Amino acid sequence: GYQPTSARYKIQMAEIGGLAETLVLSLSLVENQLTEKLWILKALQHLSTSENNCRQMVEAEAASRLCLYLNGADPSGQLVFRSSDILWKLLEFSSKDEAINQLSRLECLHALKEAFVDLLMHGFRHCDYQLRNDLLVIATLVAENPAAPMIESGFAELLIILATFTEVKLPNPLVKGFKLTYSYEDFEMKKLLFNVIGVLSRDPASARLFSDHHVIPALLSYVKPNQKPGFHDWSAAQYEELQLHALAVLASVAVLLVEKYLSCQANTLLLVFLEWCIGQDPFFGQGNSFHGTGGRGNKIAQMRYGLRVLRFIVSLYDEAVTTNLCDQGAISQLLDILKYAGNKSKERETTVLLEIQADALFILSVLCENDVHRKELFSCEGIATLIPFFKMDPKKLYSGLGHNCLLFSALDCLWSCVVGCYIAEDYFIEKQGIFLLLDLLALKEKNLSNTILGILVEFCDNPKATLHLSIWRGKRDQTSANLLVQLWRQEELDLGVRRDQYGMIADVKRPLATSFQKQQKVISLPANCPSFAIMEISESIRAKIYSLFCKLGFENLPGLSPKDFVTLAIIQRYIDFKVGEVWSEICAEIKEEFRPVTSDERTLRAIAKVSESTGRMVLGQQTEVLENQFQQKVEDENKAYEEIQAARTQREFINKSWEDFLTRTSNYEALKKAKRLQEISIEASRSKTKVQNGPVHSTDTKKLHATV
Repeated sequence: GYQPTSARYKIQMAEIGGLAETLVLSLSLVENQLTEKLWILKALQHLSTSENNCRQMVEAEAASRLCLYLNGADPSGQLVFRSSDILWKLLEFSSKDEAINQLSRLECLHALKEAFVDLLMHGFRHCDYQLRNDLLVIATLVAENPAAPMIESGFAELLIILATFTEVKLPNPLVKGFKLTYSYEDFEMKKLLFNVIGVLSRDPASARLFSDHHVIPALLSYVKPNQKPGFHDWSAAQYEELQLHALAVLASVAVLLVEKYLSCQANTLLLVFLEWCIGQDPFFGQGNSFHGTGGRGNKIAQMRYGLRVLRFIVSLYDEAVTTNLCDQGAISQLLDILKYAGNKSKERETTVLLEIQADALFILSVLCENDVHRKELFSCEGIATLIPFFKMDPKKLYSGLGHNCLLFSALDCLWSCVVGCYIAEDYFIEKQGIFLLLDLLALKEKNLSNTILGILVEFCDNPKATLHLSIWRGKRDQTSANLLVQLWRQEELDLGVRRDQYGMIADVKRPLATSFQKQQKVISLPANCPSFAIMEISESIRAKIYSLFCKLGFENLPGLSPKDFVTLAIIQRYIDFKVGEVWSEICAEIKEEFRPVTSDERTLRAIAKVSESTGRMVLGQQTEVLENQFQQKVEDENKAYEEIQAARTQREFINKSWEDFLTRTSNYEALKKAKRLQEISIEASRSKTKVQNGPVHSTDTKKLHATV
């Protein structure tokens, strides 16, 4: 008989037959028939659990069709519920970008807005509140699409007004009659509204709406110490979560409205708030939310997001902002925060504490850059705070917690807050700062080397720094000159510069050219655009190494091997080679465009010849160095051979002497012969002239029976 098919087979047949697509298209046939429409939506709900069905539905533009039917007459409320559930499935199981693009149409946003407002104003059941929040999440996803007309539809303005409704307390016809119940669903909506503001802040066009509806004052109302168990009828944990979320959003909004930010005295509020964060008064954060990471039982999370706002606003490099901060003692306060976070890190290092320190260092860098007076304010206390960062265990750079970023921030702070101020420079040098930088450089970390070399070049304008550079000794008594030469060789190896097996120049015409430069075709560039040869100076560390050698000198450098001297010959002529390289580019560009006149061609040829001659001269110096090394090796070998030969001769003499001794003791005739030879030798050694009346000394010992 007949057997029923399995549910899996039915689903498979529905997918193959395109049932989901057909049902989506059939919605247009039942626009005014609520019962049939709800049955189709119910069927689509079941079908939307399959990825294949969701893909077919999106191809049939289900997202936009469902959105347009959201506001149909439906006393039961099932229409909005089922449609939103299907939209969620489409966003989850199909192409999210395609679904968002369909929802980003102006008519769809109007429909979504009307459905949201209806639930906002007239919803009273628990499920209505949940559905309202679901629509708000969908609206947030649409707002992330830069092409979505959120502002044109008026949806953005409505959401901004709702987000600041309880803080601004100004009547607005768009939300007339709305009351916040402080239920869990309303708390979730408040967080979602803050999140929407953060998303909208990515569009500079939203700045006008933020200003008109007082978003910055509303967010700043949360920038204050938590002194009560709860605020505005929120519980302590809920208020803390909203506070941290408000600070996170404020960082994004403040950069769009700098004047409004300053007029609200936001810097003052943030500095007072940060002062409370490092204070001793008891406060036990809940640390429950995403933004509360690391903040349980302390004020670390508040400090983190307070500093983040300052980091965002100072990164604009607006003079009014930095002056306002410095006038209120921000430099001293930031140093206190660094000390506080550093002490906490000694107990237990976390990603959040490292981020706090990195942000504080970055803010100090911006505040002190190009201002000697601020650098003097930073100098002693700031340098004492900086030094421990340069003594960091190198193994921590690979921990993944953020030590790498922290070290970069410390180096940036050193460059901006110390270099250029002689008082600060001298204090840093006295604290053996140059030695610490060279110790870091000796790690040969490629991403660190460029920054450290740049700082050392700046420091070497100070004679004390050059002295410290020359007397530094690393592991195995390595000198700074040897370290710099090794870094040069490694850089050339990475860049693909041609050298022979001994490190000598292989291409006298283009001795510095990298593999990338050789692959590039001739490109005619305008006068204000740097060529590849010029760009290479800023991107490579070779120019910085050359600058340091100009300070150290190229003669009488300790700790260099012959191979190092071969490389040093190239370094010494770096600027000449670079000039020749630029002229080579100029010549190639000219010949690409037109033929130069005879006199110009002669000049260009002479310049190229000079550059090539320099290369050949350096090659000759390198050859001479290697020949001297070879000669020295030969001399050392000869000397070693002579020492070996002398030692062997001496050993043979000792052996012969021992054999003679044994012969004399065992052969009486040999002993008598030795005695006769001794007497002859003594007699021959006497003077031939007779000394008048002089004594005669006998050389024999009477009655001697020994054989020695």
